[in-house]
Amino acid sequence: MFDPKKVRKDFTVLTKEIDGSIPIYFDNACMTLKPKTVVDAITEYYNSYPGCGGRSAHKFALQVTMGYDETREKLMQFLNASRSEEMIFTRNATEAINLVSNSIPWIGKGDLILTTDKEHNSNLVPWHLLAKRRGTRHQVVPSNPDNTFNIENFKEAMSGKPKLVSMVHTSNLDGVTNPAQDIVEIAHDHGALVLLDGAQSAPHQAVDVQKLDVDFFALSIHKMMGPTGMGALYGKYEYLEKMDPCLGGGDTVQQTSYTESNFLPPPERYEAGLQNYAGVIGTGAAIDYLLSTGLDNIHDHERLLNSFVSKGLKNLGAEIMGPEDPSLRSGIVSFNLAGIDPHDISMFVDDAANTMIRSGMHCVHSWFTARNLKGSARASFYLYNTIDEAKIFLEAVGKLKEMMS
Repeated sequence: MFDPKKVRKDFTVLTKEIDGSIPIYFDNACMTLKPKTVVDAITEYYNSYPGCGGRSAHKFALQVTMGYDETREKLMQFLNASRSEEMIFTRNATEAINLVSNSIPWIGKGDLILTTDKEHNSNLVPWHLLAKRRGTRHQVVPSNPDNTFNIENFKEAMSGKPKLVSMVHTSNLDGVTNPAQDIVEIAHDHGALVLLDGAQSAPHQAVDVQKLDVDFFALSIHKMMGPTGMGALYGKYEYLEKMDPCLGGGDTVQQTSYTESNFLPPPERYEAGLQNYAGVIGTGAAIDYLLSTGLDNIHDHERLLNSFVSKGLKNLGAEIMGPEDPSLRSGIVSFNLAGIDPHDISMFVDDAANTMIRSGMHCVHSWFTARNLKGSARASFYLYNTIDEAKIFLEAVGKLKEMMS
């Protein structure tokens, strides 16, 4: 049986008091904490074999290359890709999406790209830039009033014959997971490719890219207990081998002359220069930890916490963004209290209850701006959070509301 209190022992930061108590970390949609095994894997690289992979033939280099390749295999298995060459290491999901936007040569002037109205800036700004650079078009598909995906709006938008559908899988705004399989099937029926922003889905639920039949899938390793500065892009090999590298340099080419370059096949052609070897090796340890814990266990635990916190916030009169049913919001609760600035909520619970949450527009500025909202407070949970922590958080929010009444 899954026991979050047992899991907490694996996280050093959750064993140390700050200002007289163990901190409560409810900002997991932004960044997750790192277990000892991940930190140890990174430290081992720097202490035991701090060499460069893929170039030299000495002992350090061979060990680095082996660890690098092993992590790529683990990532392939984690997403159930068909081959390891379909996995590209990036700095984050943002870079993964930008890699696609900068590398696809067959999307040009007048071509349409569809997104939802709840995209993180990382899946919005690249398409603004592409429109300026190539003259592409961008269209937003409106969600339902409760922020769930509107399939009819999507079908209507497909009549514009988009070349690419680039949509969030699970929203960092409200935790709603879009019907990815339906989206992919409809898009493919209309001849469009699909990119999913999986930064908030991959750490919390099992993702099978072959079952989804998605063409590209971006994720951030730092949101799944891995090192900072690490992300990944999955792409179907048939498209990766036709795309142009957006960065050129060492390790991307087979041979060069003074006048031309002969690029390596994927994934090497997209991984220019010296890589974050410690980060990649730490990524392998993070994947091992996630799989040993079980993504289903994590998903169920997050929904339990969401249900408990949502009920408590509603009793305090909070307005929660997204569908009323907390099971549809995974591990994210974005909320507002009438008359109280969301930043004040965040600062108060940090000071009064040593509880860390997020406040603001959560990099989904477009959604808030369109509704003339200043932002929201957001609590987001992960496998090491507990009901006892949730009680402390709710008590602090209740104190703030009483003070402001």
